[in-house]
Amino acid sequence: MQQAALVPELLVQDIQHSRAFYTQTLGFQIAYERPAQGFCYLTLGAAQLMIEQITDGARSFVNGELTRPFGRGMNLQIMVPDLAPILTNVSPAQIFHPLEDAWYETNQGFAGQRQVVISDPDGYPLRLAQDLGTQSTPPQGAIIQRATA
Repeated sequence: MQQAALVPELLVQDIQHSRAFYTQTLGFQIAYERPAQGFCYLTLGAAQLMIEQITDGARSFVNGELTRPFGRGMNLQIMVPDLAPILTNVSPAQIFHPLEDAWYETNQGFAGQRQVVISDPDGYPLRLAQDLGTQSTPPQGAIIQRATA
């Protein structure tokens, strides 16, 4: 495995619960882990993510108070080959933004993706997205996100 240039690391309240969520619910694989440190490096296709148990240890990157839900003001987009099997494992209570097909204006036309935003056990918003391809114009009645100059 080659490490990606950008790999988010999420602090979690319960490493075992989060590990189970990412592997069993979302289908991530464990690339490696350091159980004594409460750390797990996960992959799903080309996506890479680290989760780490919150501790009072000396080595900490926390720069402010952590209160639930974690990850306010951001979401992590994770491209998946097929959303359907993942959605069978997700409870309605975990859905933050419902399933939709969205088309985003780019320099080459419109890029489509089927997407849903769910919350992980600590409240981090995860946008799971399936590629719908590109088109010169979006489909009739599509949700469109236009670029601005």
